[in-house]
Amino acid sequence: MSRLELFSILVTTAALFGWASRRWLKLPLTIGTMVLTVAAALGLLGLDQIIPAHLIPGLHPWALHLLGEIDFENLILHGMLGLLLFAGAFLLDLEALAKEKLAVALLSLPGTLLSFLATAALMHWLLPLLGMQAPWLPCLFFGALISPTDPIAVLEMLGRAGVSRNLKAQLAGESLFNDGVGAVLFIALLEVSRGTIASPIHFILLQVFKAAAGLALGVLASWFSSWMMSQVDAYQVEILFTISLAVGTYALAERLHVSAPLTAVAAGIALRHFNLRHHHDDISHTRLDRFWEVIDEVQNAILFVLLGLEILAIPFTRLSLESGLVAIVSVSVVRFAVVAAILMLLRLLQPSHQSSIRTLTWGGLRGGLALALALAVPAHQGRAWILVATYSLILFSIVFQGGSMDVILGRVARKQGREPRA
Repeated sequence: MSRLELFSILVTTAALFGWASRRWLKLPLTIGTMVLTVAAALGLLGLDQIIPAHLIPGLHPWALHLLGEIDFENLILHGMLGLLLFAGAFLLDLEALAKEKLAVALLSLPGTLLSFLATAALMHWLLPLLGMQAPWLPCLFFGALISPTDPIAVLEMLGRAGVSRNLKAQLAGESLFNDGVGAVLFIALLEVSRGTIASPIHFILLQVFKAAAGLALGVLASWFSSWMMSQVDAYQVEILFTISLAVGTYALAERLHVSAPLTAVAAGIALRHFNLRHHHDDISHTRLDRFWEVIDEVQNAILFVLLGLEILAIPFTRLSLESGLVAIVSVSVVRFAVVAAILMLLRLLQPSHQSSIRTLTWGGLRGGLALALALAVPAHQGRAWILVATYSLILFSIVFQGGSMDVILGRVARKQGREPRA
């Protein structure tokens, strides 16, 4: 099957399921497309068991072959992620983000580290109760890939939920920056499992350099792009420059072996800042925003269709499903405890700071990025149960947490008449 045929199948599926989601289910686009894709995949498995093979030959194998044509890990980490991160960063409210910089920093760095350790510890202690072996290293792998909130899922949820400006900045900023922390932890564990890590100090210094270099590359490239855009009055050219910035800097960062995700985030935020300083006209700003909103929505729809289809390729067993339930409970408890601790510290540092434990806890979604990392876990390090636990948590996160965020916000508003202080 050609790449064009594969792409056309994914886009058509996203369009049909998106239509059905809005027309009949009255669900948000991404939640509806994922629910319908999972339902269709499960229906396909059921038909394959019920109907004789000579009536509908090779239906399930054809679907698995279709999935086999898609390198999910490569597609996410080296394809869609750069555009999605750039779009999310470019559309951020910079004024609100500046006011919430301390909250974002605490949630992104110490918050992610605490979640990583606590999640790994809970899985290490709870999985043996199910009769499963749970050595520390696989549990640490799971903690590293699941602790960062997913920027793709979070930004999609924030785009439709009535979240206040400060909470939106906290959730969006955390999700965009904590990926770097999670990636460093994951890479470190990979090197430990392969026995290739030289020394902890050398590794930490190298990762700090890669992060700083990635941020610098994004800022410099966005400054040059913004200056070039200010020299012309043609929104088509400006859009082309933003695409080249999003794709080009991510590819260059990967070639230079610096942090490509941080490069994309820095480029998006810096371009927004420089464009405001260069006083681009309002029409250009609006057209750029609308373009990146459409890019974001289309990619999200396709990504959530892919997530739904992945259920066909993941080996589910009774024990692995139970590990998924343990993961959902563990990650939710850890998220609540870490957010509570961070917000208590924020109240000591900034007594007037306002936030919501309930909203930040429930709004910490996981998505396709975690699944892409789970697929990269070595097979001998518990990849089988990690895949099922990760997928179960993603399904719970997107469908139940993302779908019920309006209810959570409504309860908070009714309780205090505004977003409560931490």
